[in-house]
Amino acid sequence: MKKFKMNINGNEYEVNIINVDDNIAEVEVNGEKFNVELEKKVQVSKTPKLVRSVVSPSTDIDKSTSKTSKPNEAKGVGFIKSPLPGIILSIEVNVGDEVKVGQRLMVLEAMKMENNINADKSGKIVSIKVKTGDSVMEGDLLIEIGA
Repeated sequence: MKKFKMNINGNEYEVNIINVDDNIAEVEVNGEKFNVELEKKVQVSKTPKLVRSVVSPSTDIDKSTSKTSKPNEAKGVGFIKSPLPGIILSIEVNVGDEVKVGQRLMVLEAMKMENNINADKSGKIVSIKVKTGDSVMEGDLLIEIGA
């Protein structure tokens, strides 16, 4: 129920909207009930509002964000994240493998297209967070590369 206070031609009115059904509104004005016919049919939206979380850059290749390491952090440490939602088709590396910049790490199928996920840092594969056949969302952590 919605309550409104209105001032019309110097007169105060307290209006409560009790119910709206199709184009008929049941209202109460200063304690007296009225059925009011609306000119247009009121439509309540049944579509839910989707709230999307903030997505971090998919890899450290993004030039718009400065990438610096902390003084005590090992150089070359990085995380490979999914650039878009999809399914992991194949993983080309194993934990402990040495990789170089640009080397293919895995293949991701998204929108019926195969996308190569390449290393953006040189280093050793510390952990692989997914397996073949897994579904991933944009920004999900795939692989951790260490020094």
